[in-house]
Amino acid sequence: MRISSRNQMLLAATRSGMTVALMALGLSFPAYGALGGALDSVQVDQEHMKATDVRIIGGDTYSVHEISTPTGTVIREYVSSGGHVFGVSWQGPFIPELRQLLGGYFEQYLAAAKIQRDSHVGRRPLNIHEQGLVVQTAGHMRAYSGRAYDPGLFPAGVSANDIR
Repeated sequence: MRISSRNQMLLAATRSGMTVALMALGLSFPAYGALGGALDSVQVDQEHMKATDVRIIGGDTYSVHEISTPTGTVIREYVSSGGHVFGVSWQGPFIPELRQLLGGYFEQYLAAAKIQRDSHVGRRPLNIHEQGLVVQTAGHMRAYSGRAYDPGLFPAGVSANDIR
């Protein structure tokens, strides 16, 4: 059976459109590690941030995965013994990519940050306390720090003071 050149062009265009749509769907859901993510997501963060130094500090109920980026920012991801990221913190000359670190919590963070910034005049540290999300940031040019956590994900015996 012979396909006409017109039908061949339509078939090619349909395939191209489907390829673009599938790529867009893939790009819409990045596979980065994040707050609430699984242990294997921490390695994805390390690769995405082009970590120059990675250190794991183990404990009984959780471990801390410390990632040093090429720009000098140190990120700590707190992982429960059950394998979930329950907190993240950062310190350094640049703010890390919060969309990546906060994952599914990022939209909640954006909305809360907007409300807080709109209600204050001038610059001040960000201090968000919402259901299921706490984000605290501070700093100035070349010296930023912050932390984010979901208290509902804390392992037994862990408190907010442990996220540093």
